[in-house]
Amino acid sequence: MSDIRETIHQQIRIIAAQHKKPLAALKDDLPLASSGLDSLCLAILVAALDDELDIDPFSGKGLMTFPVTLGDFIGLYEHEAA
Repeated sequence: MSDIRETIHQQIRIIAAQHKKPLAALKDDLPLASSGLDSLCLAILVAALDDELDIDPFSGKGLMTFPVTLGDFIGLYEHEAA
């Protein structure tokens, strides 16, 4: 599971750099809205993770709420991979 976490962190750093976004410290309790990434960057992140991990937790298979924190976001991917 730590591979998923590290892949997500790495993709966030890459996307933030490409879009010249200041990035907050990547901690589980970081609200996604305060991460430094805008909605376009988050959409790009989901697409990149779909390509990299071949996981799409937003495909509608039981997703009840949108993740609020980075930890919630990572948890969706870890749960889907399990």
